[in-house]
Amino acid sequence: MTTEITPVIPVPERAARVFTALAAVATAGTALTAWTWTADFPGDLTFYGSPAGLQWLTLTGGLITAVLTLARYGIPGLRWTSPAGGNNGILLAALGTAAVSWFAIIAIAVDLGGLANLEPGGWLAGLTSLLAVTGALGLPLDRRTADSLGKPNYWWLLAGVVGYAVHHLITRTLRLAKIERKLPPARELPSWAEVLLIIAAFAVGLFAITFGIDTEYGELFTGYLILAGFTVAALAKTGLLQRLRALTVKHRPVATGAAFSAAAAFPFTQTSDQYTSVAANILIFATVALGLNIVVGLAGLLDLGYVAFLGVGAYAAALVSGSPASPIHVAFPFWAAALTGAAAAMVFGVLIGAPTLRLRGDYLAIVTLGFGEIFRITMNNLNGTTGPNVTNGSNGIPRIPDLQILGFDLGKKHLVGGIELGRFSNYYLLMLIITAVVVLVFARVGNSRIGRAWVAIREDETAAEAMGINGFRLKLLAFALGACLAGLAGTVQAHVSYTVTPDQYTFAEALPPNSAFLLAAVILGGMGTISGPLVGATLLFLIPKKLEFLSNYQLLAFGIALIILMRIRPEGLIANRRNQLEFHEPVIPAQSAPEDAVPLTKAGA
Repeated sequence: MTTEITPVIPVPERAARVFTALAAVATAGTALTAWTWTADFPGDLTFYGSPAGLQWLTLTGGLITAVLTLARYGIPGLRWTSPAGGNNGILLAALGTAAVSWFAIIAIAVDLGGLANLEPGGWLAGLTSLLAVTGALGLPLDRRTADSLGKPNYWWLLAGVVGYAVHHLITRTLRLAKIERKLPPARELPSWAEVLLIIAAFAVGLFAITFGIDTEYGELFTGYLILAGFTVAALAKTGLLQRLRALTVKHRPVATGAAFSAAAAFPFTQTSDQYTSVAANILIFATVALGLNIVVGLAGLLDLGYVAFLGVGAYAAALVSGSPASPIHVAFPFWAAALTGAAAAMVFGVLIGAPTLRLRGDYLAIVTLGFGEIFRITMNNLNGTTGPNVTNGSNGIPRIPDLQILGFDLGKKHLVGGIELGRFSNYYLLMLIITAVVVLVFARVGNSRIGRAWVAIREDETAAEAMGINGFRLKLLAFALGACLAGLAGTVQAHVSYTVTPDQYTFAEALPPNSAFLLAAVILGGMGTISGPLVGATLLFLIPKKLEFLSNYQLLAFGIALIILMRIRPEGLIANRRNQLEFHEPVIPAQSAPEDAVPLTKAGA
């Protein structure tokens, strides 16, 4: 009878792990110290024992790094946060914490005029965060070849020597050697615990998104983006995001209800309409991006003038809204105005698509780009001078009245559960319902026979037609459905912005939504998915808004961020399985040759 020997964690790895955890905790502790002596820096980082601004990000990053590091020691309650068991997540979390800390140091030096404005707490944050990265580099990291998997990284002697000394001291005093055995997999949770975990995950997501939207100055938002990017990547490497995704699939009704409830709770976390206006516009942008995802992501049709359909819906709703500037002088109820905008956009989609969808690739893109510019120029010329007076030309249609739904005036403040909801909060909740409808339509169509036919056309239109698929008819259907969803969002946008002008619907000159940003949201988020365009639209709307402090360098920084993101994730932030396989080659384990194998040179001889 043979006895199976349980392998133990190598000493260098244990040393580096203890060293990383201690450095991460020390980094989090520096958030309780003063980083600068003057309150001129945004956030006022001059207090002891009271984190503020960028210090909260360093505190969060340090704690996340410590938790992921200690999870490999089998501490009860923490093992579940690292189901994959790799060390790459620890390194990414440590790098994110160091990036945020050093960004704060550089920002203080730039804003206040030199490193002399730093207090010892700021220097400690930079030093301890670098020590955490050094310790994480001493762990055996996952490589892309099988030969290097599981091997310690002995090159980082500093982490090994210092970490071993610290580990030896802790082992002697606290007897941590008892938990050095190979860790068992995290146990399965009962159903009620999984449901609670899903709810908690969406609650944390709501808090993180709310924090990002509510950032009051550009430095804090930039640090938030840095930490959020590294943290999401770290949690993906540890396998936590995959496990949460599996739970949402297992409990889909609960996950859907939790997601909608978390989104609906956002206005109740705000004390004013300052940021709910941003959230309402994000939903409009995201809904239009979902409509474009049908055209680009499912059917594979490159549309560069898609924002024109948003403009068609907005103008149609503005003309029948009862605005004093409208030459029609009618006032439709909301449901009629929404149907008018959606129908008008769908009709324009059919009229434009019928003669142009026989084109493919770049030719189709050029034609759709021309349609977008023709729409803008036409709206400018319908001013009563160069054409009939329909749109008031460049002045647009102003003074669009607020919506009234079942006697509920969305332009007035209302008390709900003792919390006052302003105008933009009302429109946010309305747009949330419309977004949910669009998501439902996208999900049903994407999983239907028509959706599979669209994917076949996207992959190879010639082969799809050879199998009996009517490519032209299905492409026209995708064009019409995408235009209809964009027109539906345009009806709400017209009332949110109070006015509709041609300059709002350009290819790239204006702030989002425009055609270039809509296409970037779909590609950046992940083509063919539901959550991808939502995430992409949120980022592409928030980043220009929050980077206004960069002034003339705003677009430069924005472009660099896009290049980095697309270099790291060419398949999109949230991509489907097909795109992941296309952009990333699978890791093929190296196989050792048999001992009796004859070398090729000898066999040839």
